[in-house]
Parts: sequence; C-alpha cells; structure tokens
Amino acid sequence: MTNRTTPIELTNMIMIENPATNELLVQERRDAKWSGVVFPGGHVQNGETITESVIREAFEETGLTVHQPQLVGLKEWPLDDNGARYLVFLYRATEFTGTLTESHEGALFWTTRASLRAGTYQTPPTFLEMLPVFDQSEFNELALLGSKEAWTTVWQ
Repeated sequence: MTNRTTPIELTNMIMIENPATNELLVQERRDAKWSGVVFPGGHVQNGETITESVIREAFEETGLTVHQPQLVGLKEWPLDDNGARYLVFLYRATEFTGTLTESHEGALFWTTRASLRAGTYQTPPTFLEMLPVFDQSEFNELALLGSKEAWTTVWQ
C-alpha cells in the first residue's frame, strides 16, 4: 500500500478589516526570512484547531481578539523534493475587540487595498499574489509550483 501521509508545516494568516473605514491591519515584519508588510499570522500549535490558531496568533501579534474569522482559502508550496509541503490557511475577519498592541513581530498600521496593490510598501515575495484569494470568491487557493528560484503561480 502506498504511504498516504505527507510532512506538512501548518500556518495561518488573517486579514483583519475595519468595516467602518475599509482599512486592513498590516504588520511590518522584522523577520529576515520574510520581511515587509503582511497580514498577521503564524504557526499552528499541536493540540489546537486551525481557527483557534488564527485567533491566538491575531491576539499575540495585534492585541485584538477576532470574532468569527472566516476561512477564505489556502496558500501552499513544496518545501523540498521529498513531498513536504507548507500550507497557509487564509482567514478574514471584520469583527474584533481589544486595543491594538504591537508585538516583537513588527509595527502595526491600517492601510487600504489600493495602497497595498500600488506597491506603496515593501512586501515579501508572493504576498500580493494572495490578495485575490482573500477578496475574490472565485479563488480559494494560491499554489506555488516548482521551486522558489522560479515559482509558477496558480490561482484555483
């Protein structure tokens, strides 16, 4: 019988939107591996659901408690030639409470989709390619195929 398990690194990212201003909460990450302006997020810990991890990461990185975050899609890419994969569960929330508080991850600020798309900020590779998955119901996945030296980007 063929082995049906695959090593996977599980992470999440959440677009927190203020419905009163149509602004998005972003974070200017200080991580050398993936720096620039992004949405908050992080790793899924053992024993927690994906949604629990989103709520925890949002709170840890922003001080906000998100309510009823909605899964909008996935981003994935291969980690190596042995079949390991990296999965990012993409969530969106428009309901939140709390006081905005920065973490060690980076500075927080509100901005617009137009500013993100216009290239106003430095963003990590493939971050902007995720926006259609967050905003357009016809897409539910961003897959990066090949290798990081020459990704082929596929929206599904």
